[in-house]
Amino acid sequence: MTQEMGSAPAARGAYLWSAVRGRAVVQPSLLEAEIMRAAIPTARADYPTKLVRIIEPFGPGSGPELVATVVGRKLAQLWGQPVTVENHPGAGSTAAPAMVATSPADGYTLLVHTNAHVYAAALVTELPYDPVTDFVPVAALTTQSYVLVAGETTGLATVGALIAAARARPGQLRFSSTGVGTGTHLGIEKFNLAAGIDATHVPARGSDAIADTIANTIAGRTDYALSPIPTTLPHIRAGRILPLGLSSTRRSSALPDVPTVAEAGVPGFDFPIWYGIWAPRATPAGVVQTLAEDIARALSDPGVRASLVKHGGEPLSMTQPDFTRFVLRERESAARIIEAAGIKQQ
Repeated sequence: MTQEMGSAPAARGAYLWSAVRGRAVVQPSLLEAEIMRAAIPTARADYPTKLVRIIEPFGPGSGPELVATVVGRKLAQLWGQPVTVENHPGAGSTAAPAMVATSPADGYTLLVHTNAHVYAAALVTELPYDPVTDFVPVAALTTQSYVLVAGETTGLATVGALIAAARARPGQLRFSSTGVGTGTHLGIEKFNLAAGIDATHVPARGSDAIADTIANTIAGRTDYALSPIPTTLPHIRAGRILPLGLSSTRRSSALPDVPTVAEAGVPGFDFPIWYGIWAPRATPAGVVQTLAEDIARALSDPGVRASLVKHGGEPLSMTQPDFTRFVLRERESAARIIEAAGIKQQ
């Protein structure tokens, strides 16, 4: 994370702005009804009256940190209260949710995460929290493409070359991810299924999962990976990683010459990354409503939008109930990929 966003360092792993200063199993139908009760519009709360912490799961320089940095700065201006974005990586991106799930449900400790938070609900059974029932979906933030990459030493410069190599050596190519059940894992599994190839999964092991994934790819310990554009772009520009294709259906202004995976030979492939904000389950409805409305205001600000687009993001526009429904649909989509790929529950 650079300082270009006007951030001022706070505590370790945190960014601070101050406007003052500049497992039970639940049937899907019952579960949806329970979750949607928290999405009924209500009156705004007298909130916030003190510092708000946003906890991110991947470490410094990650996409969630970047997005929350931009949005958090604007929220601080709207509220006249400081906002921090704090790094809490570890345990395959589940350490941060575990922390937020047990925090006071008052709106002052929030989670920023990716689709990986929802996917964990469909795969991981040993979590100390439930990714769906222990949280209230507050607001969708942005969506953007992942970039499918290969290490420079592999010689795999196109999607077609990767598919051909994998078909010639079934199960021998290795792909890296930020952890079992994360977006970078399920996205590759969906790609492999669509391309008709088989490869070996090598999940990240270090506390900084994104850095570990990229390091594995650069060093040749793995052959290919799916990675967020902002964290991968410096390595692409330095020639250490080869960009093969974009995971969504539209090209990115950050990588205008890189085709989509669909354009490059896997028709219909679409697997974007998205970011959102969650609060602990018992957070008062009025606080959730205030957060959702003010985050929407922040995302509509031209300066905020320009900053997000600059880094390859596209701001999302959803009401809080719409985001809640979206999260439930994404959970079911992940379950279908997990079943098709034969991924064992953890």
